[in-house]
Amino acid sequence: MQDLSWLSRTQLLIGEEKLQHLTHQHVMVVGLGGVGSYAAEFIARSGIGRMTIIDGDVVDPTNRNRQLPALATNHGESKALIMADRLKSINPELDLSVVRSFVNPEMVEEQLKNQPDYVIDAIDSITPKITFLKLAYAARIKVVSSMGAGAKLDPTQLQVVDISKTYNCPFAQQIRKNLKTAGIYKGIKVVFSPEKPIKESLMLTDGKNFKKSAYGTISYLPAVFGAVAASVVIRDLINEIKC
Repeated sequence: MQDLSWLSRTQLLIGEEKLQHLTHQHVMVVGLGGVGSYAAEFIARSGIGRMTIIDGDVVDPTNRNRQLPALATNHGESKALIMADRLKSINPELDLSVVRSFVNPEMVEEQLKNQPDYVIDAIDSITPKITFLKLAYAARIKVVSSMGAGAKLDPTQLQVVDISKTYNCPFAQQIRKNLKTAGIYKGIKVVFSPEKPIKESLMLTDGKNFKKSAYGTISYLPAVFGAVAASVVIRDLINEIKC
């Protein structure tokens, strides 16, 4: 029997039955950058009983302006292992699976066989993101997907909509285009910002990790994307319990 005393404030808000329900749910977070790292922490602090976190990357100095695991003292270390230690420090009883791998079809298929109750897609590269979304959609697994947090400044504009309803987001436009080639036009819940992007913040990259370009980012906005994505998961899961 888990000690849930540390979740007493959560229980005050949602009640014991819904809290107990969360302790039996499995949430997967794919991508532990600026969005996914904060989303994973908020999920763990909500009392979710089982988590899978997936990321094959290591901390880079440029991550420090926005990513939870990134510090001046851990450059080159695995983001997944840093986050695993942090999540287990929050909840030592958390049933946590750690996958230190970049997204590929074989890995995704293997992980989705575990039938997570909800997935947060925080992948920030188009090809791996499309791979993941197509397989999760085919498996009929609940997903909330983060769109682009770059080139934007205003966190109050974030919305949760179907992928088909996004606009003013170049990243979402590319995702929609690629999903359409797979016959997927709607049915994926996303977090996005309709704020017009600051185009001057775009830079070209070396193509590493499926990225040919990247936008500038501010410290707080990816975290807010992660918070909203986590809230979608928690609200959807507790609404499964009708009190």
